[in-house]
Amino acid sequence: MSVFALTAGVARAAESLSARKVLMHAAEHRRHAKKQRHLNSRLIHRLRAETWRWQALMGRARTHRSATPSTKAVLRFWVRAAGRAYVQAIHPPHKGAWLCIHRYEGSWRDSGDPYWGGLQMDRGFMSGYAPRYLLRRGLADHWSPLEQMWVAERAYRSGGGFYAWPNTARACGLI
Repeated sequence: MSVFALTAGVARAAESLSARKVLMHAAEHRRHAKKQRHLNSRLIHRLRAETWRWQALMGRARTHRSATPSTKAVLRFWVRAAGRAYVQAIHPPHKGAWLCIHRYEGSWRDSGDPYWGGLQMDRGFMSGYAPRYLLRRGLADHWSPLEQMWVAERAYRSGGGFYAWPNTARACGLI
């Protein structure tokens, strides 16, 4: 009788031990699933908007990828895309030339009429190369130096080169 009781006790102990393991595994799975579900979708949307803002500044096409499934892979994609766009945006192609022109032109916050900003842009220049910035942010003295350089870069790429700044571009050795 004692052997039977001992065997039954061992079997019951084994059952409870495996049941405990199963319950612990289920709790860990639930906690892991909860982590995945609570991925911050606002962060993904903010990163996508930031990526698109930098791409618009550079005059590049938007990156098209959905932000709706809030998974780690989607978050990782938008973190990397935002990082790449930012690194490209802070290095305009002719940054040294724009800084040289700025040195002879004026302050980045220069609000003197008829030219504004560090690259001395007039209303026609701003409305031609940055109409959205002009409508949303005002004149060039309200734009960041990076935004002013990218607008000037648009003018350069349109075929005008540095001839919008004839005297200072000549002083910098650009024409």
